[in-house]
Amino acid sequence: MRILVVEDDRDLNRQLSEALEEAGYVVDKAFDGSEGHFLGDTEPYDTVILDIGLPEMDGITVLEEWRAAGRSMPVLILTARDRWSDKVAGIDAGADDYVAKPFHVEEVLARVRALIRRAAGHSSSEIACGPLRLDTRGAKATVDGKALKLTSHEFRLLSYLVHHEGKVVSRTELVEHMYDQDFDRDSNTIEVFVGRLRKKLGTDMIETVRGLGYRIQAPGDGS
Repeated sequence: MRILVVEDDRDLNRQLSEALEEAGYVVDKAFDGSEGHFLGDTEPYDTVILDIGLPEMDGITVLEEWRAAGRSMPVLILTARDRWSDKVAGIDAGADDYVAKPFHVEEVLARVRALIRRAAGHSSSEIACGPLRLDTRGAKATVDGKALKLTSHEFRLLSYLVHHEGKVVSRTELVEHMYDQDFDRDSNTIEVFVGRLRKKLGTDMIETVRGLGYRIQAPGDGS
């Protein structure tokens, strides 16, 4: 899953980005409203963490312009604790949730996980797909109760597919959500990761849809 952090406080931006990366997310960073607006308008993100008080373009304006342009990714806004009006303005502008500063990073991580789950139609931190169980909180996966040993890229790929269970996901979409903007992207590597995942899953759950991409579903659910 790919996250955009728009925060002008460089220490806080780094703190959030490092915590998200340690949790298994791919993170892009922006330090002002104009840069954040451009990235959110041109790159596909699974969630955006957006500060309200930004230089060049404030967070409310950024969010309003995203929504007016049809950008529907979940957005978590960061507000000052004593500015309840910012929270109201953020929600009215299209924010999905908010966290007041100062905050615990663990709370932000929990809210990000919840936003991503809800966007994909899931309500629990554990997502089941046949014998596969994906623990979004612990960034772990099991098959029939046995833990899978996955690299960070394998987990990201598996997580994205499971969050979109039953849907065909193109290689391009997978690449866009697995790597940050500066990574030298190569869609051919996706095929390698899918092959590794199939061996580790030990079940025929990841289907290649010729010319379109990949789809994961529980054994026996294929049409």
